[in-house]
Amino acid sequence: MTAPWQLGATEMVAAFQAGTLTPLQALQACLARIETVNPALNAFVAMRTDGALADAQASTERYARSAPLSPLDGVPIGIKDNLPTSDLPTTWGSIAGHKYLAAQDELAVARARTAGLVIVGKTNVPEFTLEGYTHNTLFGTTRNPWNPRLTPGGSSGGSVAAVAAGMVPLALGTDGGGSTRRPAGYTGLVGFKPSIGAIAREDNLPPLLLDFEVVGPIARRMVDLQRLFEVVAGPHAADPGSFAALGAAREMPKRLRVLYVATLGESPVDPAIAAACEVGARRLEALGHSVSAGALPLDLKTLIATWPHIGQIGLAWLLAKYPRWREGAGERYLEMASQGAAWPATMLWQTMETAEQLRRDAAHFFERVDLIAMPSSAAMPWPAEETHPPIIAGHAVGTRGHAIFTGWVNAAGLPALNVPVEPAGGLPIGLQLIGPFGSDAALLALGEAFETQGGLPWGWPSLLPEPTGVGRA
Repeated sequence: MTAPWQLGATEMVAAFQAGTLTPLQALQACLARIETVNPALNAFVAMRTDGALADAQASTERYARSAPLSPLDGVPIGIKDNLPTSDLPTTWGSIAGHKYLAAQDELAVARARTAGLVIVGKTNVPEFTLEGYTHNTLFGTTRNPWNPRLTPGGSSGGSVAAVAAGMVPLALGTDGGGSTRRPAGYTGLVGFKPSIGAIAREDNLPPLLLDFEVVGPIARRMVDLQRLFEVVAGPHAADPGSFAALGAAREMPKRLRVLYVATLGESPVDPAIAAACEVGARRLEALGHSVSAGALPLDLKTLIATWPHIGQIGLAWLLAKYPRWREGAGERYLEMASQGAAWPATMLWQTMETAEQLRRDAAHFFERVDLIAMPSSAAMPWPAEETHPPIIAGHAVGTRGHAIFTGWVNAAGLPALNVPVEPAGGLPIGLQLIGPFGSDAALLALGEAFETQGGLPWGWPSLLPEPTGVGRA
């Protein structure tokens, strides 16, 4: 018999409607699961147990009256700890934020709450969400459910670990350079980075990555991901750019012209990832699409060279404008801010112009191609305490060697979806599907067809007891 915590969001709602399970029972099962596995993984760093129980009871009563608030009413959800919440601190992985309580929820969180989703707690992030792994001085290291010695990636590492381990069926993350897609790939989940503006933003933390960062849903099944996206998506007057995304909404043709990009330039890719993603791309052919392999015909050299400076400049601005965030900041981040303060304004202006040119070039390219497929990450998960893998496929790489496939998509403002492909060595691998601006709904529908053609997600991590020292390090 399937335990309640193993149910997807859509399955939970079906059980609520049938009267075989209540939202209160589902939450209690998730809370028990969190108590069992969170000590080894450190996914949740703050809980609102009493509030969640009250919300679940209210949802139970609504179902008894056949009056749910939305298709996801009563479903437990985790919220990434850089999305402000009015009833839990939003630490941003920083000691300075341990007492920061927002006056109101960020818009996407508010929409989820209004739809009746049950907010369980906040999930762990790296400090200032500027890393591709998940560790901070305040809460420690988050670990991958498939192998707790390894990282689930970042910066949405806590969110994916929570969903992959069955603590909650849904989570909200953010993606400023791959932070939903790569972690979802490392944990066997689907993770979505929408078009810029598809999910309007208001009452969010100060932006460190220009407009590259978006809110992104995370789930185990595409149907659940789609429903969560529908709940939190849409424009808002406080985010004028969000109306551009609405106006650009577009369909995809039935038979797609797909370009599969195995790597960018000469960047190394783990052989297991390369093999699995090539097979995954060919799955698109089985769906009736035309797939060709080749290089990405977009000029990314300037963007790749300047990418590390974006976060540095953003952090320098943050600590200058809001000095309280400097309190207890790690030396690594103080140094990043110092480096950012040294860059001239022309560097930031050049980065903004590079992004604008990339958006124009991508729009023209998508007149000739309907979909780009490429790996979500160049590296398999690495030791949880390390910031990045120093070597990939026998080649030394820098801090973003594992992340080459994702950041350019953020700069281009495009929607992109991670879908699981065949695992290797007991670890998940993700393929990234990238569509033209505004194709969010069509891309999610393609993801569902891809999932159906390839079979359901491949089980649950065993989470065997770990030796002493593994856990909150």
